[in-house]
Amino acid sequence: MRASRALTKTTAAQRSEGLRCIANAIDARSSEILTANATDLANARASGLSAAMTDRLALDEERIGTLAAAVREVAELKDLIGETVHEHRRPNGLLVSRVRIPLGVIAMIFESRPNVTSDAASLCLRSCNAVILRGGKEALQSNLALGNAIRAGLETAGLPIDAVQVFATTDRAAMQELLQQEESIDLVIPRGGEGLIRYVSANSRIPVIKHYKGVCHVYVHQDADLDMACRIAENAKVSRPGVCNAAETILIDEAIAAKFVPMVCQTLAAAGVEIRGDARTRELSGVPVATATTEDWHAEYLDTIVAMRVVADFDAAVAHIQEFGSNHTEAIVSGNSAVTEQFKAVVHSSTVVVNASTRFADGGELGLGAEIGISTTKLHAYGPMGAEGLTAIKFVVQGDGQVRT
Repeated sequence: MRASRALTKTTAAQRSEGLRCIANAIDARSSEILTANATDLANARASGLSAAMTDRLALDEERIGTLAAAVREVAELKDLIGETVHEHRRPNGLLVSRVRIPLGVIAMIFESRPNVTSDAASLCLRSCNAVILRGGKEALQSNLALGNAIRAGLETAGLPIDAVQVFATTDRAAMQELLQQEESIDLVIPRGGEGLIRYVSANSRIPVIKHYKGVCHVYVHQDADLDMACRIAENAKVSRPGVCNAAETILIDEAIAAKFVPMVCQTLAAAGVEIRGDARTRELSGVPVATATTEDWHAEYLDTIVAMRVVADFDAAVAHIQEFGSNHTEAIVSGNSAVTEQFKAVVHSSTVVVNASTRFADGGELGLGAEIGISTTKLHAYGPMGAEGLTAIKFVVQGDGQVRT
């Protein structure tokens, strides 16, 4: 809390310089970070962590460079604190403004992905918030090494180093205690599997921003360019299957099923994807396809597995998404602009994509610099959250002696 208050006395320029110093420190300490990450990877493999989840954990020189680049990008973002977002004058002469302020102290609780450490720290600093980072046991050494680099950058810039704190323990009792600190922490953001997020939501006395899972769909409409649709489906499923914006279900219009189902099934099977399909998909696939059950329509696999269903038409596709989706990301592939406009109007997930991969549901890809998480609840923030999602709006009322009668 003291560090949060100290940050409010800093300028936008000082915070930008602090972010640049953090990026430099990450670059300078890459060998230390990689050594720590190698320890985490060895432990993960020994414990039987899946290949997709291990990929989320792994760092190399290129990924560390990407982490530092993301911090530098956040450093160049417009500073939001103190921004007047609305202003009007009342009939009695009062000038009423709404001004953006930081939330205060953010607690991030996350699994596997060490990039969350630098992304969260940079976005919180950009928005003038202090942050407490509690990662999972599988990434403990990587997170601590990144935390050391971040704090070194803060020290170089003359900013309070306690504005970023990394938990040195993954003990659940410590996390439980953290979730009770409603007087000291303003918001909790859990990022990881559904079990973690439900645990945090059930046990926190602090407001929680959450999404339970990412059951993302790609719907291939009858007017789609089928080559484009196949590329999009493959990218959405295969590029990084262990992340929350990967496609878990592909819906295919009956009008094009005879041509597109074998095409996409063969492409995905060649990429090592296990396909679970309805009867029509299995009939047309041309490759082995397991029988999909109702559980598959609900599933977030986070692995090289995809569910596939042939639907009668647009309305049936939307009905499927509305029943089984998780308000994360839905994509449509169609050359019919009237249909895509309707899709955008009736599908209310936090990100709706037209003729592109679900993998673009990401703060960095959407121009936020980085993201601290994705919210699938419609209170405060919805969708990928950047620096703006870590602010609140206060009223400022300017008068010249008015009193209320």
